[in-house]
Amino acid sequence: MIAKVSQREAEVLAAVAERLSNAQIANRLHISVRTVESHVASLLRKYGVADRQELARQVPQAGVDRDIPDAPQAGIPTPMTSFVGREREHEAILAAFGASRLVTLLGPGGAGKSRLAAEICSSYPAGGAFVDLVPVRDGFVTQAAAKVLGVSERARQPLEDAVMERLRRDRALLILDNCEHVLDTAAGFAERMLAACPGTRILVTSRERLGVPGERTVPIGPLPLASDAEALFLDRATAADPEFDADPALLTEICARLDGIPLAIELAAARSASLGLAGLLVALDDTLRLLTGGRAADQRHRSLRAVLEWSHDLLDDEEQALFRRLSVFCGGFDLAAATALTAGRRPGAVSDVLGRLVDKSLVVRAPGTASRWRLLQTVRAFAEDLLRGAGEYDEARELHLLWAAGTATAIEERLIAARQHGARAAAPIEVWRREFDGVADDLRAALAAAPPGPGGAGHHLARSLGHLTFARRFLAEAQGHYLQAAQRAPGPAEAAKDLRSAADCSLDNISGQYVFDLLLASAAQAHAAGDRNGRAVALARAVETAARFLASFSEGIPGERLRRHLTEAAEAGDPGDPIVAAALAAAAAWTERPAAFDPDPTLAARALAVARATGDAVLISAGLDAVTTAAVRAGRHREARGYTEERLALLSEMDRDDPRSAIEIVDTLHVACTDAIVAGDLPAAITAGRLMVADDLVGDHPYISASRLIPALVLTGDLGPALRYGERMWEGWERAGRPPAGWLLPSVSAVALAYGLLDDRVRFRLWRHRAGVVVDHARVGHARLTSFGAFVDARAALHSGDLSDAAVLVERAFGTFSMGRYEAYAQAAGAELAVVAGLPDAPERLAAALLTAGENYWASACLARAGGRLHADQDALAASVAQWEGIGARLERAHTLLLIPHRAEEGRAALDALRPPQ
Repeated sequence: MIAKVSQREAEVLAAVAERLSNAQIANRLHISVRTVESHVASLLRKYGVADRQELARQVPQAGVDRDIPDAPQAGIPTPMTSFVGREREHEAILAAFGASRLVTLLGPGGAGKSRLAAEICSSYPAGGAFVDLVPVRDGFVTQAAAKVLGVSERARQPLEDAVMERLRRDRALLILDNCEHVLDTAAGFAERMLAACPGTRILVTSRERLGVPGERTVPIGPLPLASDAEALFLDRATAADPEFDADPALLTEICARLDGIPLAIELAAARSASLGLAGLLVALDDTLRLLTGGRAADQRHRSLRAVLEWSHDLLDDEEQALFRRLSVFCGGFDLAAATALTAGRRPGAVSDVLGRLVDKSLVVRAPGTASRWRLLQTVRAFAEDLLRGAGEYDEARELHLLWAAGTATAIEERLIAARQHGARAAAPIEVWRREFDGVADDLRAALAAAPPGPGGAGHHLARSLGHLTFARRFLAEAQGHYLQAAQRAPGPAEAAKDLRSAADCSLDNISGQYVFDLLLASAAQAHAAGDRNGRAVALARAVETAARFLASFSEGIPGERLRRHLTEAAEAGDPGDPIVAAALAAAAAWTERPAAFDPDPTLAARALAVARATGDAVLISAGLDAVTTAAVRAGRHREARGYTEERLALLSEMDRDDPRSAIEIVDTLHVACTDAIVAGDLPAAITAGRLMVADDLVGDHPYISASRLIPALVLTGDLGPALRYGERMWEGWERAGRPPAGWLLPSVSAVALAYGLLDDRVRFRLWRHRAGVVVDHARVGHARLTSFGAFVDARAALHSGDLSDAAVLVERAFGTFSMGRYEAYAQAAGAELAVVAGLPDAPERLAAALLTAGENYWASACLARAGGRLHADQDALAASVAQWEGIGARLERAHTLLLIPHRAEEGRAALDALRPPQ
């Protein structure tokens, strides 16, 4: 059935299909990012799909006027000229792909490997992604691929895993262009992608083979003479001079002098209009005679070098000066960047010289742009040799660093403005991202080449890159830049700030112990700087982290040590400072009691009050989490839901691009869905789960975001989507190596329940076994979640009618659970099972369950049905039906209708409608 969508939802759906981010959609439609997130969440629910990729495929069903190609393509350079020749090589590549999923085009610089790869990519039936590695530094191949594929890092999902996830879905051709300078990194990346993505093929261009098992190579040599070489020359010469007329014999001789190398032919053709063929031939002969070395030693490199030197020698002094300085840019550059390298030249004068270099094909326009240029890799290497020979390399590198630091600052300012003003910003969000992507490789290169030592442009650039890469969702890279900023800091005060940022942007991605250590290091630097308040906040934050995020630690920090650090923090800081007071109060709330993950209710309330006094959304959210957890521990689940709703409302006040906000955003989204389920508020759980799936920090994770929705979907009766999410969740967790994730247990158990409700006993037992696997891999502290497993077993037995183990299952449902989050579910299902099985203690079980059901809407509805069954009370059964309707539990409503004789037919029809297609 086609879902009904509003006009605005149709616009959002079309934009999702174009692979736009939420921020880009918000800018296009002039709405807030939060509104986009709500629309995406609504669309995910309406279509019952798991992620944005599946959502994009619904465009034809929605009747949206968008032509979504069956073969998505990304990053393919827009050709500025026609493609000539290479039919034989094209056929060889396709044949090589018949035997291997990894093919490497081997050849020297200037042979035309990149252009051929782009042609292959653009015509590949399953679509392709072209990753230009020319400007990429070693270690950043994954970032380059992620940028082209439009994916970003998520909490607890490394960037490379996100790339794999996309390739697994799209089954596309991936081009890795110009790998020779990042050979080992590219080889490892390609090998991992091929292993994880069986439907993906990889085409590499390089001067050396990768050396990956199974790799097939296709040599790319000169263009054949008396055919393709002359055709290429004629095409390019005619573009430079429409009146160009060639003597065929002379043209063949020139192409022979150029050894059929495409780049050499293009450079020479660009000069043909001014020199003519005869003059061109004489100039080439003169230059070749000047070069030393045997012609047979490296004939093709020798002839290309000859053309480059000859082309360079024809430049005037200012053209030569700019040409060699442009070699410091590993990626593209604009006029302002080129001007920054000339130390005082006016932009107009630089523009004129740049235009002349473009006319002579030594500088080319960057694909898809009107105001950015680049040097081809071979030309850039030649220009860099000239720069070093002229003794200008160090000066040019210094100017490049200053340009990079200034550019990073300017992009940061546009990022901040875009976040502050939303769609009304002078520079919308998609603008800063496009700007950053255009210069990111050069910013990284400038930082890598910056002289060692504290302070200066290097520190400034490292800190800016930390901010920008975090906002771009390269989370692990952001942490690395902040750590480098701390090493380059001009003093301990700045180092303390950078270390705190490193901890903030990595809290939900790596071990809690590492974050704890970073915060202690920040406190030590603040102490060295004489910043007593800074030290107090860092120490208190470390204590709070260890107590509040216990699951992220492989081994807990002893309580005695945490209290010692808290004492040090209290002695260092000024309690009259609001920020210090809030940090100390939060840490005290989480460490007052001896039990783990058990905040003191009184101190938690005080921590929230102190946090509210700061007006800081991040601190208030942390305070709310303390009172939420205290309420949950006390069984006050509806009260906890109210606190979580307030946390959700605070998300719009947080800066999503500031690492400091990250953990509160992530934690709020995690907790919101869980707390709603614990309270039996299924509509709120579905809404929170959809928000999580749509969020750019945690959404689309292969198992985290999906896991939060599954229990809510099963409890509402949306079994088809729940099963699809379940398979994806399990596969994602297994691919990740089964990391400790005890919080998956309710979701895995819920999938088992879904199969039990569908009468599939084989898969029910499989998923109950999988729940045991999750427990085996969980860290200490997740046994409390087994209350959900007790609920599943009791509810499945009730559905199947197999009452042989009813007494055992009921006893288990009323067992003692360390935290009891799902105790109300377990006891309600256990009580109903006791009633149906006719157990003698059924009335007592029902009465006991009623004591815990008041905080859970689902349990209340279940016990109303159980009471109706026990007492043959049709009014109680009707009341149960109304309660199920109130929380959207359609499957339970249908089963309850079966118990009311005059509505049984309605119940059967409802069950038939809910059963997912086979």
